[in-house]
Amino acid sequence: MSPGKRAMDIALALVLVVVLLIPTLLVAAAVLILDGRPILYPSKRMKAPGQSFILWKFRTMTNTGRDASVSGAYKQSRITKTGRFLRRKRLDELPQLWNILKGDMSFVGPRPPLPRFVRLCPLVYAEVLKNRPGVTGLATLVFHRREEQLLSRCHSQAETDEVYLRRCVPAKAKIDLIWARNRTLCFDAALIVRTVRRVFASGD
Repeated sequence: MSPGKRAMDIALALVLVVVLLIPTLLVAAAVLILDGRPILYPSKRMKAPGQSFILWKFRTMTNTGRDASVSGAYKQSRITKTGRFLRRKRLDELPQLWNILKGDMSFVGPRPPLPRFVRLCPLVYAEVLKNRPGVTGLATLVFHRREEQLLSRCHSQAETDEVYLRRCVPAKAKIDLIWARNRTLCFDAALIVRTVRRVFASGD
């Protein structure tokens, strides 16, 4: 990560921590009151081959203690009413400001993969994870809806994993590498703006 990109991440994260402090506390209170504990959901992710970190989100599902894969149709029944709203508005990702300040993530980059997919696709992620994972990115904006469509047809973890590995990982990697070859601070800023616009344009 270039010093300029890291400086932009820290500056923007600090501003957002202040601006979004009250909304973040309100979301935490809503999850606690409506869905109970735990409020936060820790997920082990990879920021580089051989380097893991804990990604934090507000909890959006009933807690089973054994989430080891991406979300397909087989998990839909576990999403709470509060969680559906948080996911639609991406409010569940507010705790990732902490990950950005720690240096585990950037605002813009490939989404951090689960360890098992890095083990299964080492050559792909050896290239993708040369760049710091991000909260949003080109692949997130371009492929997210297609990914949701593909995984919404999967009704078991095995089927979800197979479709994700065969259809999603290669497509997202290609897009992430296009971003990596063309990345600039201006390009990153444009992706952040586009992400914010998409969030506000999403349905209620």
